[in-house]
Order: sequence, then structure tokens, then C-alpha cells
Amino acid sequence: MTKALLPELKKANGAKVVQITSRAHWFSPFHFGDPNFIDTPYDKWVAYGQSKTAVSLLSVALDELYKKDNIRSFAVHPGSIVTNLSHNLTDEELSEMGAINKNGERGYDSYNNEHKTIKEGAATIVWCAVSQQLAGYGGVYCENGDIAPIATDDTDRIGVKPWAIDKEAALTLWEETPLLFK
Repeated sequence: MTKALLPELKKANGAKVVQITSRAHWFSPFHFGDPNFIDTPYDKWVAYGQSKTAVSLLSVALDELYKKDNIRSFAVHPGSIVTNLSHNLTDEELSEMGAINKNGERGYDSYNNEHKTIKEGAATIVWCAVSQQLAGYGGVYCENGDIAPIATDDTDRIGVKPWAIDKEAALTLWEETPLLFK
């Protein structure tokens, strides 16, 4: 869709594209050799992680290729928000994700108390779309109203994994996208 919108984005002379991803990109880098799990056993969490990594990579590629046209792109993790989208997950799966509290209630994230309401989750999305603090920036991964640090350690569970902002992988995915997802 973003590629189809490029002519209009160029006309805007200052467009920002904000793409929603998530920290689920931590689950997996993008697997160029088998993105559709033809030769690899399907794992829904690897697939989900790979899809979130792909969103971030496509944002990096869009920014790299079109910043000369005054188009900037941002990948955003809005925060851990348990919505009705999780209704197909078991309580055990939600518990493993930290999305169930000690009382068995959905909606709590034990990682850095990162749970947000839908309105709170929208804050970073809006910030990326309108903030002058991001003037001159693009191709970055944002969370909690800021550009995320690179995650070098799995214990803090904050930041972006290097594979989700890798320019070479991003440009490869951009070029191969029509071929990968027929």
C-alpha cells in the first residue's frame, strides 16, 4: 500500500509515514530464505515476530529511499496493549507474554510495567506524526514518546533489536516485497 501511495506522498512535500509495529519483532528477524514457512515448521510467534520486523524494515527502507523526496518514515511500538485482538490466545499464552497479572486478569504487562491503554498507546504514534523533535530524523523505531535505544540485552525488554533497523536488510526486503508475498 505504501508503494502505491508514493506519488501522493511525494506531492505532499513533507510527508510522514508512521507504521505500527511492536516489540514482538524481538521474536524473530526476517527470514528471507523462507518467509512463508514452506521449508520450516510454522511457529505463530516466529511468524508474528517476523511480520513486525518486516514492518520496521520497510519503514527504514522507505525513509532511506525517499528522504530525498521529503518523505520520512517511522516505525512505532505503541506499548503493550491487550485488546480484543488477543481473544484467540489462551490464558497460558498471555501469561507467558506477561499480559495476565497475578490475579489472572488480562491487561497487565510485567515487563517494565509497559502496559498502556489504547489512548496511551496512541501517544507515540501521534508524536511521530507531528513532533518537531523528529525534524531531520526518519527510519527510526520509536517507543514511549522517543526514539528507542538499540537493544543489546534481553533482560530489560526495551528498545529495538538491530535486525529490525538494518538498512541492508531493509533495502533487500523493499526490493523483494512483490516477489515474497504473492
